[in-house]
Amino acid sequence: MNDQQLLRYSRQIMLPQVDIAGQQKLLNAKVLIIGAGGLGSPAAMYLAAAGVGQITIYDDDQVDLTNLQRQIAHGTNDIGLDKVISTLNTLKIINPEINVLAHKARLQDETLFKEVAAVDVVLDCSDNFSTRFAINRACVDQRTPLVSGAAIRFEGQVSVFTPGSNNSPCYNCLYQSDGEELQNCSHNGVLAPITGIIGSVQALEAMKLIMKIGENLTGRLLLLDGLSMEWQSLRLKKNPTCPTCGDNKI
Repeated sequence: MNDQQLLRYSRQIMLPQVDIAGQQKLLNAKVLIIGAGGLGSPAAMYLAAAGVGQITIYDDDQVDLTNLQRQIAHGTNDIGLDKVISTLNTLKIINPEINVLAHKARLQDETLFKEVAAVDVVLDCSDNFSTRFAINRACVDQRTPLVSGAAIRFEGQVSVFTPGSNNSPCYNCLYQSDGEELQNCSHNGVLAPITGIIGSVQALEAMKLIMKIGENLTGRLLLLDGLSMEWQSLRLKKNPTCPTCGDNKI
């Protein structure tokens, strides 16, 4: 770590739980963010600012005027631009020292498994159940920690899944079916700061996993009710009959 880096990250390094060793872990880390929207924007921006060395982003969409209310990595001048390129530009302004890999594509099939295997932590910032289940299956298969977030209306949720350790459940233990695909912001709306709060929590959990500090959300589901500003923490157990991580998984 050079003098400029010591200065840039000094407010983190002075934390005894982080110190120089923890900051170096962040600088050496590789993170995959799937989705460059309401959750992916704040998550990516905070991870970049914190000094995560490599951030890989996948999204197949372009910036639209309706995105700007909550997707803070994009601005008015970015309308029509690929979201991954807009996000890359924003992250490079925040921290030009980090490596950002931007892919305009829907991450799936063999590429999904390959990308998941190549990183330290995956952040699921997607907006549909089919993608979430696919990401979960890849993370279980590759034993890569997964930080899952969701936000809609005035509500949000975050959980961490660490396949192969701490008897962790997986996303499929929590949700047994593909659910309603129309349960997204486009059809139900969302208040802008909700996505910022949840995305920021995802970034925090990813950093804790990388540095191996604190107590992460493995085995817990954190729920936010923005209207009453109340948080709930629910305990999750591994489902032995889960089709993805259970004893007789397919």
